[in-house]
Amino acid sequence: MLNEAKVKNSKPKAKSYMLRDENGLYLKVDTAGRKYWILRYWEGKKERQISLGVYPEVSLKDARIKRDELQAARAKGELISLRNEKNPATFSEAAAEWVRVRMKDKAAGYLKTIHLRLNKYILPFIGNLKLNDIKSPVILKLCRQIEIKEFYETAHRVRTLIGQVFRFAIASGYCDYDPTQALTGALTSKRHKHYATLTDPAEIAILMKSIKAYPFDLMRLAMLFSIYTAARPGEIRTAEWSEIKDDKWDIPAEKMKMKRRHIVPLSRQVQKILCELRLLTGKGRYLFPTPRDINRPMSENGVRVALRSLGFTKEQITPHGFRAMFSTIANEHEFNRDVIERQLAHVPDNAIRGAYNHAEYIQQRIKLMQWWANYLDNLSE
Repeated sequence: MLNEAKVKNSKPKAKSYMLRDENGLYLKVDTAGRKYWILRYWEGKKERQISLGVYPEVSLKDARIKRDELQAARAKGELISLRNEKNPATFSEAAAEWVRVRMKDKAAGYLKTIHLRLNKYILPFIGNLKLNDIKSPVILKLCRQIEIKEFYETAHRVRTLIGQVFRFAIASGYCDYDPTQALTGALTSKRHKHYATLTDPAEIAILMKSIKAYPFDLMRLAMLFSIYTAARPGEIRTAEWSEIKDDKWDIPAEKMKMKRRHIVPLSRQVQKILCELRLLTGKGRYLFPTPRDINRPMSENGVRVALRSLGFTKEQITPHGFRAMFSTIANEHEFNRDVIERQLAHVPDNAIRGAYNHAEYIQQRIKLMQWWANYLDNLSE
């Protein structure tokens, strides 16, 4: 028999395993350390399993009570099931319980993104549907509506989130089937602008923490400057101190891809980086010079090599991928798309507005870039 100490102290292993209590009750421990109560029984020659809930939300004592109730019902010839009026019936109810149980220790920034994806993309579409009534084509249609907007990474993240809720619901005995399993390979794999990037808050948090812990100051500051400003790698590599105008970075037209002058609002975080950077390179021409010559810009491979040394592969993130990350997250949080595009120095699609104004939307862009820096910092706290 199990006791509370054995249950509490059970550790994850390379493979999932089960600890036996008695009368068909088991504790399943998966490779991530999650613990589920399982009731095993036989119908004829076929073994059946039913989840009695998640530990520690369901204690050992509670699990035994549930087991005894179900075994008593089975002895009377009744079909045993945990699906009753007290259990989540709809996806919205199951998602709320999943957030409460599984997300309680997550960072505030991560939780905000989870709630955003649920409330913006998922719950309006399937929130009121019963769990076992939600089939794969319904999820695919939901994701296709996101892909129409070219938010391909978001579509994948939404599918993953829905699957997490369903797997929690299955383990809790609320439903039998995860409709996202059949969607493997069904979604568009194209990434925004074809640049590898990270859009999951948990992965971005790891990236930010890794960058902030990078041991070489100049490259650490270069990576932070890159991710905070979302400027092109070439613009960052050749950035000059003469272009820094108080709280703005004024990039001349000849350095820009589209040969149009561009202004980058500098968040408080970037201004702090510049204060630290001045002590290192402030006497030279470039913000980020090569270590061998203070008047030559750093190598175009510098940030890329640093990212690889942190353990991030080219399939995960590239220096240019910081821009795709910024675009995806800002669009998800419903910032004006024109403001985002101007900040990325993209030419307006409308030819009538072809006389591009470098300062267009500047006030909105100032707010956007400060929000972006705060978002990144909140994830890495």
